[in-house]
Amino acid sequence: MIPHPPPYERVERVVVFDLDDTLYLERDYVLSGFRAVGAWAEQRFKIADFAARATALFDAGHRGDVFDRAFADLGVRTTPELIGQAVSVYRKHWPQISLAQDAAALLAGDRPDGLRLALVTDGFLVAQQQKLRALGLASHGFWPMICTDLWGRAYWKPHPRAFECIEALFGLPARCLTYIGDNPTKDFVTPRRRGWRTIRVDRPQRVNIAEAMHLSGESDLTIVDLSRLDWTNICAEG
Repeated sequence: MIPHPPPYERVERVVVFDLDDTLYLERDYVLSGFRAVGAWAEQRFKIADFAARATALFDAGHRGDVFDRAFADLGVRTTPELIGQAVSVYRKHWPQISLAQDAAALLAGDRPDGLRLALVTDGFLVAQQQKLRALGLASHGFWPMICTDLWGRAYWKPHPRAFECIEALFGLPARCLTYIGDNPTKDFVTPRRRGWRTIRVDRPQRVNIAEAMHLSGESDLTIVDLSRLDWTNICAEG
C-alpha cells in the first residue's frame, strides 16, 4: 500500500528520481555496510581489519564475492550460513550516507507551484527503506517513494509497474512526467517507451560505471551531476 499524500492544490508535473548514484553516492553506502559488517565480525571473530580489506577488494573491482574473499584473507573459514549472516547485517544496517552536495542544493531550492517529487528505486527492500530514512527524503516532499522490491524482484526496473503506478496516481500525460536516474541498462527503457522525459546523471564515481560506458543515446539528456540542472530545465518538455 502507498499511503495517501499530503494535500496539494494541484499537480501539474511530476519529477521522479532514482536513488542510488542519483541522489547520493552508492559507494558511500557500500563502505558504510562494510564498516557495519566489520564491527559485527570484530565482535564475533576478534578480527579488526574486515572493512579495510573489503574496501580494498571492492576498489580492485571485485563484486559479489567481497565478503568471501575478505574473510578468507583474514583467516576466517566461510560457510553459506556465515555469508548469509554478513549479508543480513549489511542490508539491515543504518547507513552513514548523505545526499550528494548537488542533490541537496537542488532539493533545497524553490520549486515551481504544481511540481511534485516522487521516487522509484530497485534493490532489496530493507536496504532501500533504510537508505530513504537515513537520507530524510520524506522531509523534502517526496511522494510516493516506490521500492519495487515490495512487489518482488521480478518488478525491478525496467518492469513497467512502478511507472504505471505513478501515471495512475497523478493522471498526467507523459509530457508532464520526468525520470532522473543513472543506469542506462534499466532506468530509462520503460519511461522512454511510455513517452516520459528522461535525464541521466552520469557521475564519475558511480558504482556501475563499467557496465554503462559502452551505451549511448539512452536518455534525452545526460549530465555529470545535478548542479547542471534547475527546476526550470528539469521540467522543460522535449
